[in-house]
Amino acid sequence: MNTGVRLIDVTHTMSSPPADKPTPARRGRPPQTEKQADQVRARIMLATAEVFAEQGSRGLSVARIIEKAGLARPTFYRYFANATEPLHAVLAISNEDLVGGIGAALDRTEQPVELGINLIEAYLHWAGGHGPMLAPLFAELHDPGSPVSAYREEAIAAIRILVRDKVISLGRPAPAELDLDTSLQICEFVVYRISAAAPHGEPDQPTIDAARITMVRGVLAMLGVRADLEYALTIPGLFESG
Repeated sequence: MNTGVRLIDVTHTMSSPPADKPTPARRGRPPQTEKQADQVRARIMLATAEVFAEQGSRGLSVARIIEKAGLARPTFYRYFANATEPLHAVLAISNEDLVGGIGAALDRTEQPVELGINLIEAYLHWAGGHGPMLAPLFAELHDPGSPVSAYREEAIAAIRILVRDKVISLGRPAPAELDLDTSLQICEFVVYRISAAAPHGEPDQPTIDAARITMVRGVLAMLGVRADLEYALTIPGLFESG
């Protein structure tokens, strides 16, 4: 199942001593290297992402995670204190992917219309790695009782700064906060909408292409100026129906 948590991402986020350095082992057990420990952590996190995709955060339990991971309960508790801890690790990686992807996309931006398009491409690229995990992720964005909500606020705060700074660097006045937040909400909603409706959370290419046009229209209206809209009107298919 494509949960959006890739093993390389998981292991790269862990600050560990050299991989050949063994960790203390219990009596009777062979010593475990840090590389092996990281692999077990990654396995638990991948299983957590799968359970989250199926059950949401309120359906997480150690029993469900270890069943998915094929691990014993004592092994789980050697790495995490409860079922929520690995979810926090998964959400942190998701945030890093989204904010980092948008930052890289904005770095490549050289003119205002490009800004909206590159922002949207970054959102779509990020969503493409999450598969069925997107449905509960977006469903819990505005639920203050879910750990997802705090990560969402953290990501939005970082993205606001990135977009605002880029707009200013392009010689435009900083966007109004409501306009900026609305443009980000458009991206969030459209990505959620097409993912929730797709089998296994993975929309087909025609659906993604149509969603891209919808997002561009909305973001341009929020963050663009008259000249941007006039330019956008010359782009074939962008404001034409059918």
